[in-house]
Amino acid sequence: MQYLLLIYENEEIFGGPDKMGPIMADLGPRHFAFSHELGEKMYAGAGLKGTEAATTVRTTAGKQTIHDGPFAETREQLGGFYLVEAEDLDAAIAIARKVPLGKDGAIEVRPVLPMPPGLR
Repeated sequence: MQYLLLIYENEEIFGGPDKMGPIMADLGPRHFAFSHELGEKMYAGAGLKGTEAATTVRTTAGKQTIHDGPFAETREQLGGFYLVEAEDLDAAIAIARKVPLGKDGAIEVRPVLPMPPGLR
């Protein structure tokens, strides 16, 4: 089964929307090593630019509006993800425990709905 590991951290520690601050000199190589360790269990993964670069398309009562940013009122923002293969939730959690973080943060583990046959 596939699981999405969503990485939430306080983006202020990364030095701006492009996340090129000093912490990335340490964290970047740790993520590359983690990706290599996952090997064939990893289907995809990437970091995300800061919330300043985000745009939200919101639909309310059938009408769509465009908004700058994700409008999340939280100290932690979605900063990246891994899409991995794991035999069950416990195995996915074991993988999530190894995801490198810049400081404090959270890894949300969410099962991916399988695609219906013929839609791949």
